[in-house]
Amino acid sequence: MLNRSLLAAAILASVAAAPVQAAKKDNSVRFAYDQVLENIDPYFNNVRLGVIMSHAVWDTLIYRDPNSNEYKPGLATSWKWIDDRTLELELRQGVKFHNGEAFDADDVVYTLNFASDPANKATAQQNISWVEKAEKVEQYKVRIRTKRPFPAAIEYLAGPIPMHPNEYYATAGPKGMNEKPVGTGPYKVTEHVVGKVIRLEANKDYWASAPKPKATIERIEVRMIPDRQTQVAEMLSGGLDLIMNVPVEQAEQLKAAPHLAVTSGLTMRIVFILFNSGQNGPNDAIKDVRVRQAIAHSIDKVTMARQLVGEQARVIETICFPTQFGCTDEGARRYPYDPAKAKALLAEAGFKDGFDLEFLGYRERPQTEAMVNYMRAAGIRANLKFMQYAAMREQHRANKAAATHQTWGSFSINDVSAGPSAYFKGIDDDMIKDPEVIAQFEKGDTSVDPAVRKEAYKRGLQLVNERAYAVPLYALTTNYVSDKDLQFKAYPDELPRFWEMKWK
Repeated sequence: MLNRSLLAAAILASVAAAPVQAAKKDNSVRFAYDQVLENIDPYFNNVRLGVIMSHAVWDTLIYRDPNSNEYKPGLATSWKWIDDRTLELELRQGVKFHNGEAFDADDVVYTLNFASDPANKATAQQNISWVEKAEKVEQYKVRIRTKRPFPAAIEYLAGPIPMHPNEYYATAGPKGMNEKPVGTGPYKVTEHVVGKVIRLEANKDYWASAPKPKATIERIEVRMIPDRQTQVAEMLSGGLDLIMNVPVEQAEQLKAAPHLAVTSGLTMRIVFILFNSGQNGPNDAIKDVRVRQAIAHSIDKVTMARQLVGEQARVIETICFPTQFGCTDEGARRYPYDPAKAKALLAEAGFKDGFDLEFLGYRERPQTEAMVNYMRAAGIRANLKFMQYAAMREQHRANKAAATHQTWGSFSINDVSAGPSAYFKGIDDDMIKDPEVIAQFEKGDTSVDPAVRKEAYKRGLQLVNERAYAVPLYALTTNYVSDKDLQFKAYPDELPRFWEMKWK
C-alpha cells in the first residue's frame, strides 16, 4: 500500500499540475486491473478480469438486464423448456463475428459441446458441466440437453457462457482464441500482449437490436498492473482513466485529487477463508474441526469489514451472497470473534503451543495480512504467501494449500449453484469431497421445485458451517477511481460496462 505521506504529496502535486486528458481527446479509456489474465478465452480463466473481457468481446444467448434482472433476448430470440432436461432456443439471424463468420446453430453446438467436454479441461468447468450435449435442429434452432434437471440454466446462459465462432475455434482452439480473440460483442480485440495489455476497438458493425448499446468510447486499453502503487501513481499523473478494487483508505485520500472521482458500491463478491481438510491435505492440524473452529473464532470480521472494506461492507454468516437464489444463514452455526475460545479450542485439539500454517492470498493484501495477524494473536504461526490467483488456484487444486484467503464473485450469477457449489460439490475446487455436503448441493442444483432447492441449499450451508470447512467473512465493496469526466455506472456484479461509458 502507498505510504500515506507519499500519497498525500502526490495528490498535492496533481493539484498543482492537472494532467492532460489525452484519452478524453481521442475518445479512449485506459483501464488497469490488478490481476494477470491467464487466457482471455472465457472458458479458460476464472478471474474477474476474464469476466469483464467476456462481456465486452462476446455475447450470450440470453441477456440479463443488470438494472431489472429481467431476462431478455440475446443471440437467442426465444427459448422454452421441452421437458425437464431439454431447452429449445430460436437463434437470431444476421449476426456476424468479428472475423466475418456468420452466427448460427453450428456455433452454439460447437461451443457448448467443446467447453462441456471434461477432456478439454475448461478452467471454469463448473459453469458448463450441467450440459450433456447441444444439438442442431435447424440452422437457427438448437436444443440443449442437460445431464439432469438444471433450473438455473437460463441464468448461466445469460452469464458465463458466451458463443464462439465454430470454424475459427475448431482451428485456433483456446490458445489461438487467447492470442486473437473473436466474438460478436460491442468491442473487438485489436491486440493482446499476454500478461500485459489488451487493446479493444468499438465494433462498428455491432448487430442491430442487441440489448447492449453500441459503444460510444472508440478504444479501450486494458493494462494488467498487479502493483497498486503503480496504478495509483498512473491515475494521479493522468496515465490511466479508471481503476477498481482500490483499498478504502487510498480511495478516501484520492477524493482530494481535483481531476479524479471515487465511486463505491456493494458487490456480489464474498470473502472467506477456505480450508483443505481433506484426507490428503498438506497440514494435519487443519484436518481437526476444532482447529478450523478456532481459526473462525480468531477473526474479527466485523472490525475488518468496517475498517478495511468500508461502511457499505456486509458481514455474512454463510458463503453466499444474500440476493442469490437459495442463499440463507438460517440455522447456520455462527463463529463470533472470541480469542479466548479460539485458544481453548486449539488447546483441546492438542495445539496449546500453536502450529505452523502457510496461508495463501492473492488480492486485498491488507485484508490477508489482518487475517494472518489475528491467527498469530491466537497462537497460530501463520505465514503469508501472496501470489497471483492462477498460481494460488493451482496450489489449492494440487492439494498443496491448507488454508487460503478466497474471494468469489460467482461469475455474477445470482444463484447459489454458482457459489458454494463450486467449492463443495465434488468438482475441481472441492478438496474435501464430503458426501453429505455434495448430496445437498447436488439436490439444490438439480431439483425443479424451488422449495426443495431452497431447503437443500440451506442444509448444505449449515453443514459447511457446522464442520467449519470455510469461514464466511463479508461481501466486498468495490471502490472505483476514475477521471472526473468519465461517465460510468458501478454495478454490484463488478462489471465495468465499457459500452455504456461516455466522456462528459
